Amino acid sequence: MTFQRHRRFRRRGYRVLGPALALSLTAGGNSAHAAVHPIDRQALEAALDDEYKAEATYQSILDRYGAVRPFINIVEAERRHIAMVKFQYARFGMDTPSNPYLGAIVPADSLPAAYQNGVAAELENIALYDRLLPKIVDNGVRATLTRLQSASRDNHLPAFQRCVEHRGIPSGRGMQRDLSQ
Repeated sequence: MTFQRHRRFRRRGYRVLGPALALSLTAGGNSAHAAVHPIDRQALEAALDDEYKAEATYQSILDRYGAVRPFINIVEAERRHIAMVKFQYARFGMDTPSNPYLGAIVPADSLPAAYQNGVAAELENIALYDRLLPKIVDNGVRATLTRLQSASRDNHLPAFQRCVEHRGIPSGRGMQRDLSQ
């Protein structure tokens, strides 16, 4: 691939895979999958369960209250997190369970309560990764879980904290909302 073509692919968001990685992603059979360490398997299962629960919780808020920020943004982020964990599942040839929480979670009684619950959930998520990360064996799993923890700590938690601080009225970057509704 020429340099110009490579740049065009990168600009459009495509990733150029090396031959070894492309072969491992397209080869059939279990022989193409790396062996997963039991600790990494447990960590991935815990991470996927937590991300599934977060997605379902935030979706239940949207179903009840409409397209409210930061939930509308964070539920999409949770879906990207799920995709990242599912990629690790696929890398190891693990079967990915479906989300058991979708449609099963009752939303908070009010938006201010939902914001407070969001703070608590993100703190629990950060603590989960604090427990899991020191034990991880595989570098790819570690990198994925580190990114997930960072998103919770640096993005989701501050967004919910701003909502709680402003008595339930979303504020801050990307948080404007038409309050006439």
